Amino acid sequence: MVDRLVNSEANNRRIGQVEACFGASGQPLSQPGRVLVGEGVLTKLCRKKPKPRQFFLFNDVLVYGNIVINKKKYNKQHLLPLEDVRLKPVEDDGNLKNGWQIISTTKSFTVYAATATEKSEWMAHINKCISDLLAKSGKTPATNLSPVWIPDAEAPICMSCQKTKFTPINRRHHCRKCGNVVCGGCSAKKYLLPSQSNKAVRVCDACYDQLSATREG
Repeated sequence: MVDRLVNSEANNRRIGQVEACFGASGQPLSQPGRVLVGEGVLTKLCRKKPKPRQFFLFNDVLVYGNIVINKKKYNKQHLLPLEDVRLKPVEDDGNLKNGWQIISTTKSFTVYAATATEKSEWMAHINKCISDLLAKSGKTPATNLSPVWIPDAEAPICMSCQKTKFTPINRRHHCRKCGNVVCGGCSAKKYLLPSQSNKAVRVCDACYDQLSATREG
């Protein structure tokens, strides 16, 4: 089906419409061989609370953004190359059901679909695009993956020292290596993680020691 849509007028028109919805702030999405496979709203588990996000699945990239006007305008566009993406199902937790983790080299997070069927279809389509892309390129799956951040609400105290209580003054920080919520005292150091940033990023003391030992070894 995807091969039949490559360079078709209907596919090119729809990709152009998605580009227009993101406006000038979004990256160009029209590329030779790119096909829009599916789209829809998923609930993304952000660090503060779950929020609806618009997702677009292409045969080579996953795109998502904030919903300004549904089906008309989106902003804060994010692109995840599918060759760097892995999926992991998560168990239902209270009102948060039908979820899975989208794990990549640059950014990882949890999303939830409205129904179990929708979850199954999303995961199947994404995995099919990933496997087809890797088979076509001959590349191996990425291994240096970014962690899924622990939500703020799940960490009333520092997950490292187990002592510091978070307040408006004692702010929460996320380790970019493990995703744990830690205090400033337990994450004062930075380390270069090239897959995530070209600048050194905040990591907890335990991850810093582990990374430094690996480098020295």
